[in-house]
Amino acid sequence: MIDGSQGEGGGQILRSSLALSCITGRPFRIVSIRAARPKPGLRPQHLVSVRAAAKLTEAEVEGATVGSSELEFRPGPICAGTYCFDIGTAGAVSLVLQTVLLPAFRASSTVTFHLTGGTHVPFSPAFDYLALQFGYWLKRMGLHTSFTLARAGYYPTGGGSVRTEIEPAARIAPLLLKDRGSLVRIFGISAISNLPTHVAERQQLRAERILREAGYKADIELRSLPSHGQGTMLLLSAEFERTRATYFSLGARGKPAEKVAKEAATELLRFLESDATVDEHAADQIMLPLAIADGESVYRVLEITQHAETHAEVIRRFLPAEVTLSGGVGEPGEIRIRGCPLPACAPR
Repeated sequence: MIDGSQGEGGGQILRSSLALSCITGRPFRIVSIRAARPKPGLRPQHLVSVRAAAKLTEAEVEGATVGSSELEFRPGPICAGTYCFDIGTAGAVSLVLQTVLLPAFRASSTVTFHLTGGTHVPFSPAFDYLALQFGYWLKRMGLHTSFTLARAGYYPTGGGSVRTEIEPAARIAPLLLKDRGSLVRIFGISAISNLPTHVAERQQLRAERILREAGYKADIELRSLPSHGQGTMLLLSAEFERTRATYFSLGARGKPAEKVAKEAATELLRFLESDATVDEHAADQIMLPLAIADGESVYRVLEITQHAETHAEVIRRFLPAEVTLSGGVGEPGEIRIRGCPLPACAPR
């Protein structure tokens, strides 16, 4: 049994448990789902994660209803194919994808997901972060996937559309990132949907100015994203010889474009002034694939997050992988993972 109120007590415990259950074939029961949140229990976006994992593995599920605080999940074999899911709200499609991506790599052939919902919404990775940063790490591990944005979905309208293809993989390579090497370039995206072009330009110019004053040059691309709603985003990525770090900020009604730019630029500068090798958001996202990698992975982070601590504990419940976090929550630290490779999947 897994206690869904442990650690940060959010939906990450459920999503990680679903992913690990699918790839190991081990059933689980979780109680007190999201007990620490203002609206505890399963919300629509969490329910889609459950249904997606269940469909992918022909699982038997009990308790999969909105508001449920308990869930039982008994997975079957991972099935290749094409799957379509609509969250029905501005719930984050990136979080649903992070539930099913790793299991999909263990299918016998290509798995394709079509997801509808929020692509650029608070408290979740924006689509561009998922494609540019998470996708970058997956490729470094030898995992091949493609992310395509057909339409952006902002809060509260939602309606974003994403297509993802995942190719099967027999092995996951570890990541040894004790240093990041020299800075190669800083690039970015200033995006808008259904707003005047000057909003994107102001984000671009403000971010470039902040970085220039700190001694860095950035190449920021302007984009207009199709969408049913209105929204903005500023994403900045620093590429080094041996790693990459990415930060982004979302616009909101009444939030000036200059503030959007300042948020992302300030976070990136904080990373640049450190000796971290992985940004703190990617740090816990890559823990799951590295837990089944063929070897030991090591990387340094700006700060150990509660998300990472919770993630490590869930991994230990499903796998004999060794996960060590050196440093307290909110402090710089090192994450070391000795992976536990799984047997090759039999054709299905």
